[in-house]
Amino acid sequence: MEIRETGIAGLLVIKPKIYKDDRGYFFESFNESDLEKAGHPFHFIQDNQSRSQFGVIRGLHYQLEPKAQTKFVRVLEGSIWDVAVDLRKDSPTYLQWRGIELSEENKLQMLIPKGFAHGFSVLSDAAVVLYKCDEFYAPDFETGFRYDDPEIGIDWKLAPEDRILSARDLAMPALKKAKMNFQYQ
Repeated sequence: MEIRETGIAGLLVIKPKIYKDDRGYFFESFNESDLEKAGHPFHFIQDNQSRSQFGVIRGLHYQLEPKAQTKFVRVLEGSIWDVAVDLRKDSPTYLQWRGIELSEENKLQMLIPKGFAHGFSVLSDAAVVLYKCDEFYAPDFETGFRYDDPEIGIDWKLAPEDRILSARDLAMPALKKAKMNFQYQ
């Protein structure tokens, strides 16, 4: 696998080695040992999967310490614009975001460490997203902030009239009122 830096410490894009022939393809989508050898040791304990239609935006979500989660995100079907925002106080990239298209075609994956908000928008007719977590879901520690907060200014790659959000995501607080307890290490 090829590990690509994003310009934000710890936030990585993973490109698996894909073996193709006339029968189809094969690739190793995750290897804990390879990540550890590359200096990124994580032990994932939970998988989550979602299916969403075109225009859906999910996010921006995260769990507070001590239940913060590292996520390893990939797309099984369709295409998404995957976004991570650095919320680690004292980080040189504090409040900066990065986005990348993840799709069933490009098979890219994003590793989002603890201390980041995460969200995605669906660019295809539908998308199936699978992500691994290194901490269990803990609803008492789950929070987030508005997907369209002007201080962050994320380009979701969707026209405003195409955006579909849950009532919960629309009710998220502005970034200035969001709970955060992450430190840059």
